[in-house]
Amino acid sequence: MEFGIFNSLYTPYQALNGRDAAEVQHERLMNEVEWTVAADRAGFKYTWATEHHFLTQYSHLSANEIFLPFVAARTERIHLGTGIFNITPPVNHPARIAERVAMLDHLSEGRFEFGVGRGSSSTEQQGFGIQDPELTKEMADETLGQFRYMWRDGLYSYDGKFFSLPPRNVLPKPYSDPHPPIWVAAGNPSTFEKAARLGIGVLCFTTGSPEMLKPLIEIYKKTIDDAEPVGEYVNNNVMITSQMLCLEDGQKARDITCNMTSGYQQSLVFHYLDTFPKPPFVPDWPALIPDFSPSDLEEAIAAGLTVTGTPEECARTVQGYVDTGADQLCFGQLSTTMPIEVATESIETFGKQVLPEFDKDPVHSTQRQREAYVAKHGPTKRTLPDVLDTVPV
Repeated sequence: MEFGIFNSLYTPYQALNGRDAAEVQHERLMNEVEWTVAADRAGFKYTWATEHHFLTQYSHLSANEIFLPFVAARTERIHLGTGIFNITPPVNHPARIAERVAMLDHLSEGRFEFGVGRGSSSTEQQGFGIQDPELTKEMADETLGQFRYMWRDGLYSYDGKFFSLPPRNVLPKPYSDPHPPIWVAAGNPSTFEKAARLGIGVLCFTTGSPEMLKPLIEIYKKTIDDAEPVGEYVNNNVMITSQMLCLEDGQKARDITCNMTSGYQQSLVFHYLDTFPKPPFVPDWPALIPDFSPSDLEEAIAAGLTVTGTPEECARTVQGYVDTGADQLCFGQLSTTMPIEVATESIETFGKQVLPEFDKDPVHSTQRQREAYVAKHGPTKRTLPDVLDTVPV
């Protein structure tokens, strides 16, 4: 099991305390940077920065292509992933995405992970002129299959239903050989099987017990053996995003968990991400999911439903995620009002006392799979033409 963190720039009203909103947004953005640097030092292998638009309080991280290179310059080993780049053409032109991916890959010197999605909120989709959410499936399907061709040598052209490009050389080409690993956000169960058929990793969330994801992961792992990869190689990986608070003082971890507005954040998830299936326990907005009570939290810890408590307690819960067959467990600690000092202490404690028990391989799994492809097929030959291509104006 590998480990990561999740950046979302959650900016709830509870964080304002009478201060200017821009000041608080800046503070929380820099907290995300500080926390990611701490995760890099602690041995976490991945950070995933979301892309959301117009989702007040829930996520103010709209430009992850700017956030991630800033973080890359301050870290050494952690891989930097988009969780996600929205690949629907009305939101981002596919050629611009291909350019950003390659540039991020260069600036991080091969540490970039390319997570994609189609957006999960009608607020976002309609903001960019997409009135029918079903169309985003077709848009994403059309776009995803084109990136590998944009990253190859020479001119690329395309004339499709949702976007087109006359013959152009999409530059730069990726730093990695042949390109960064590809992942997709899975908000619906059917996406697990589809991702496996395409040979790409899955980025998912848990809203219940790890056992609920086990059947979906089993389908993924069985299907990916027969993948027809949409990239140049297969990225066999399932990442689960959850919550974590690991402290030497287990009672302190419990007290903070019961008072960090987790219920409000989860309510915003289902308020905004309205294309996700909504569990029956979630009330209609503006009614809120309640925060943990001390007794409810104690039951959740005992049942392995939350990575909360002492290092020993957290390790027992992590083992439950390992048993699902997932490859990576990711934590969105700052998607709460947890103080940055506590989040950093938690990352350091987990990294020192829990992480080494489960992740003993110094090499990232995505890097190992990419290297295996190159070893089998040989390195990609990259050239520049002696004479400039002539293209129509």
